[in-house]
Amino acid sequence: MFSASFPSLLDNEHILEIPQTSTAPEQKFSTAGASQRALINKLCLDAFLCMLGEEFSVTPKVYPNNAALASIWEFVNGTAISFGSTRLVLIPTLAMDSDELRVPQEWIDIPEWVGDYYLAVQVNPDEGWVRVYGYTNHQNIKTLGVYNPSDRTYSLEEDLIQDLNVLWLTIQYYPEVTRAFVSELPPLPQAQAENLLQRLGADIKFPRLEIPFQLWGALLAHGGWRQRLYELRQSITQQTSVLQWLTYGVSNFATQLGWSTREFITAPTGMRSRETSIIGLSRQLLIAGDAYELRIFSKGNASELVWRFELRSFNSEGLIPEGFRLRLLTEDLKTFTNNEDIATAPAELLYVEVMLESGEGIVWEVEPTPENYEREILRF
Repeated sequence: MFSASFPSLLDNEHILEIPQTSTAPEQKFSTAGASQRALINKLCLDAFLCMLGEEFSVTPKVYPNNAALASIWEFVNGTAISFGSTRLVLIPTLAMDSDELRVPQEWIDIPEWVGDYYLAVQVNPDEGWVRVYGYTNHQNIKTLGVYNPSDRTYSLEEDLIQDLNVLWLTIQYYPEVTRAFVSELPPLPQAQAENLLQRLGADIKFPRLEIPFQLWGALLAHGGWRQRLYELRQSITQQTSVLQWLTYGVSNFATQLGWSTREFITAPTGMRSRETSIIGLSRQLLIAGDAYELRIFSKGNASELVWRFELRSFNSEGLIPEGFRLRLLTEDLKTFTNNEDIATAPAELLYVEVMLESGEGIVWEVEPTPENYEREILRF
């Protein structure tokens, strides 16, 4: 994973330069505090991505994906990156006199967000550098850290490991158990989620402290609901309307996720029918190193709201491997009749057709899970 030799910049102070090309996030945020949080997280992230690429020839992936970062930084400090099976959570601070690592509870107790290692990082935007002053793993934070209910953080000071080279050596040569057990969060019914979105989307300075953590964690873990809450706090028109995408073009946010419009040729369905073309949505997926395409298009008249979801190999001659699964869920992740298609043998495509009411949301899933996947709500 890493080269055997370590760069000299990690020998002493663990100082990394912020790339000169690094800029503030383009997205808007609801408060000055959120804007500052987003800035220091992006500077920290840019410095780490540059260092890992240049010094270690590692190309880490942002979790869950770059498009989701604004909706995380709006509410929570921290950024997760992964390479191989290891996930690092970077926790930046502007404080220059702290030896403490203080991690928001979301990164510790939301199962999908849990990391292997948590790095305490000082950020100096004026002088253009960041410094790692310690790290630990998830298990140590859960067992040795102090939980602070006033701001819902876990803090650790004396048990931090200061030598970052130990981390690289551990990851490469001495794998260890890093994660403590974390209980699943209870499911959040859609009606309750809608009420929370309207309540927290208003002018509340600290929404993450407004409701019990189990409710907040479940809301934040659902990528579609978290994105909607971010939009409500920015007074942004909803960016996940399929009909609007097909009529006016795909939104910038959807483009970041990989969605685009495309013309599809539909096969004849009867003796006298002919091939027809239809404009639908397309998103390329990378699964186990191979490219696939998720297609969404209307069956017949779009006003009838019957939609077809298809999964195909991006290679026109390729097949869907046995065991692959295409599944649709309601907005609150419940199943329904005929909601999935499974490849019991190599297949040309998988498809699910569904009739939706106007304004109804749907969540799609593919197994095995595509790279950079996070649940999104597509509204029809």
